[in-house]
Amino acid sequence: MFRALHTAASGMIAQQLNLDNIANNLANASTAGFRRRRVQFQDLIYQNLIVPGSAATQQTTQAAGLQIGLGTRSAATEIIQAQGDYSQTSSPLDFTIQGMGFFQVRLPNGETGYTRSGSFHLDAQGNVVTAEGDPIEPAITIPSNAQNISVGSDGTVSVTIPGQQQAQQVGSIQLALFPNPGGLMSTGKNIFLPTAASGDALVGTPGGSEGLGTLQQGMLEDSNVNVVEEFVHMILAQRSYEANSRVVRAADEMLQQVNNMAR
Repeated sequence: MFRALHTAASGMIAQQLNLDNIANNLANASTAGFRRRRVQFQDLIYQNLIVPGSAATQQTTQAAGLQIGLGTRSAATEIIQAQGDYSQTSSPLDFTIQGMGFFQVRLPNGETGYTRSGSFHLDAQGNVVTAEGDPIEPAITIPSNAQNISVGSDGTVSVTIPGQQQAQQVGSIQLALFPNPGGLMSTGKNIFLPTAASGDALVGTPGGSEGLGTLQQGMLEDSNVNVVEEFVHMILAQRSYEANSRVVRAADEMLQQVNNMAR
């Protein structure tokens, strides 16, 4: 009975974290480029009352054994890399990646961050930056007298200057690809950082031979959160929590009966 109390408590704790993750997914359902996470669980150690394969007699062995599990725990939160829907914005500095890859951003501490959010702006010097003011990497500067900004599917950035008939190229957007994007670390503000699990970034031209996606100007990638699916997961988490709480109540009632027997 004491096993049941601790085992059910581990299930309740796991479902609390699961609900926290679902809440974060739903809170970011409208965050451009957001990647939802899914909690992965694993069972805990087992108490071997009879070890499978141990000797039953001199000629036979235990076919199944007797093992009692001691609960569950949250093992990981997997980043789901499914493509989000597209929203047309008509803004010349809104880009979406059709396929694999991340935009590169130079952070204030000098590190390179990676994001799927393609909503960019111009600062006072004409540099292409994020909403936080972090410049895109490699840096791209738009002339103050530019009349039109055009970005090709391969990331080539061109502008139209008054008095010039041909467009002038001012830079090129490059994308990064990781061997294991699920191993990236979320830091907030739509930024991921590489880890030993994600591997080193492979930087290249959009649509190139590295398998990188292409760019589409004037569109943004929405969050890949499916609200209906998250509500289903929330109901399952709630019912699982409720079931474990009933196990705690049943074990408590059984212990109460044992205590009453001694009176």
